[in-house]
Amino acid sequence: MTTSSLSVSRSILIGEHLRRSAHRTPDKEGYICGEKRLTYRQIEKRAVHLAGWLQGKGIDYDDKAGFMLFNGLPFIEIFYGVSLAGAVGVPINFRLNSDELHYIITNSDCKILFIEQKLLPLFEPIRNQCPLVQEIVVIDGDEGMEFENYESLYDEEANFVPYECLNGDDGALIMYTSGTTGLPKGAVLTHQNLSINGMNQVMTAGLSADFKQLIVAPLFHIAAISTLLYPIQGTTVIHQQFNPEQVLKTIEEERITFLFLAPTMWQMLVNHEHIGNYDLTSMTRCSAGSAPCSVALKEKVARYFPNGEFRDPFGQTEMSPVATCLNPEDSIRKNLSVGKPVVNVEVRVVDEQMNDVPLGEIGEIVYRGPTLMKEYYKNPEATEEAFMGGWFHSGDLVRMDDEGFIYVVDRKKDMIISGGENIYPAEIEQVLMKHSAIQECAVIGIPDHKWGESVKAVIVKKSGAELSEGEVVHFCQNHLASYKKPKVVEFIDALPRNAAGKILKKALRQADETMKS
Repeated sequence: MTTSSLSVSRSILIGEHLRRSAHRTPDKEGYICGEKRLTYRQIEKRAVHLAGWLQGKGIDYDDKAGFMLFNGLPFIEIFYGVSLAGAVGVPINFRLNSDELHYIITNSDCKILFIEQKLLPLFEPIRNQCPLVQEIVVIDGDEGMEFENYESLYDEEANFVPYECLNGDDGALIMYTSGTTGLPKGAVLTHQNLSINGMNQVMTAGLSADFKQLIVAPLFHIAAISTLLYPIQGTTVIHQQFNPEQVLKTIEEERITFLFLAPTMWQMLVNHEHIGNYDLTSMTRCSAGSAPCSVALKEKVARYFPNGEFRDPFGQTEMSPVATCLNPEDSIRKNLSVGKPVVNVEVRVVDEQMNDVPLGEIGEIVYRGPTLMKEYYKNPEATEEAFMGGWFHSGDLVRMDDEGFIYVVDRKKDMIISGGENIYPAEIEQVLMKHSAIQECAVIGIPDHKWGESVKAVIVKKSGAELSEGEVVHFCQNHLASYKKPKVVEFIDALPRNAAGKILKKALRQADETMKS
């Protein structure tokens, strides 16, 4: 028997957001996915039951629960249920390979894993290498399988007891980011971090109770999962994957008011041959992230979404994730900018000695505020480095104009953004250097008309070694997620370096541009 009384906690807790929505508007549709439509009362009932079940299985305060899930209602239920149980959720990118999955599951100390049946083949090779995982729960699992079936657990007795010790500074999620040294880092985001980020966006965008959003980005990504706290009393429609025609159809049928897409997705949407056949006037807010949107693209969006104000949020996982935003009134005038800091976020633009640089000069943007992560999980060295001087070091090089608008000049850490996914060259370089025929290498991002950027590997072969482009790609495919593997491989005699011996990646990017011109 589950309980339904609200917590008396004065802290900002993720699970309590859902419970308060259920208390205020119990019969309002909260989440829609395919043919399934759940009210806030229904989704709360399932989340509370799941929390009680987890507690009955010995999942205690601060225990880690991994979920490797497609977009769908189980993700929502597990997100809130884990939070209510006092545990910490670990969303896992199902596009990773077994080696990468193994690192995240073991590094995060996951005691339970929720996984789609279709994804079990990815987990099976490493199952025996994850001794901390005590329970495996399968979504849409077959009858008679050795693992717990997700729907079956709702038939079991469960009694939920709120954790009195849980507070806003406790971890709610561990979000793994690609590591600049080859290993991912787990950013610990607290209940407060995620809650205030949601409140920031509600205030920035002026969201109200009639807010109705469509989520098509993968929910394991912070850009999507953070939007779960936007609605307050609104409604969220979820698609399992991005399909332009299905998106257009849903906007019309469900009267969607808000949509967040990567620029590449917006491009595919407005270029769809049938877009003119749909009524898109319900859309009042359009948003893009992960890469800049061109003026031409924004103008095209405005043509088909005449009531949709365009916003460009910018940030990173460690900021939960939004740090700055370019608002509609400046969207065209300051198009190349990432805007100004959102409410509750402080920024500085500094040099290597943490001195503020003059307006117009390039420096690193650093942050502080209540949306900033607590730490990198089990990585005190990286945490100390990131928080040097009392501010979080983003790794992004920017300049600020005389109106306070921020412009990203370069990525200090050479991160590649392909189709909304963050890819760090060092991770790929580390894999490439394991190949016996490679002397040295450098990985850069190159323009891609569809994905924004794609991965290029520049390789120096060992003397006398034979190596083809196809062999390089195949080697990477065995060690990296598919989206991280190089799309282009170039062999050269020597990498360009400065006097200190550092590889000049800017020169490699310029050489690539010259080669294509």
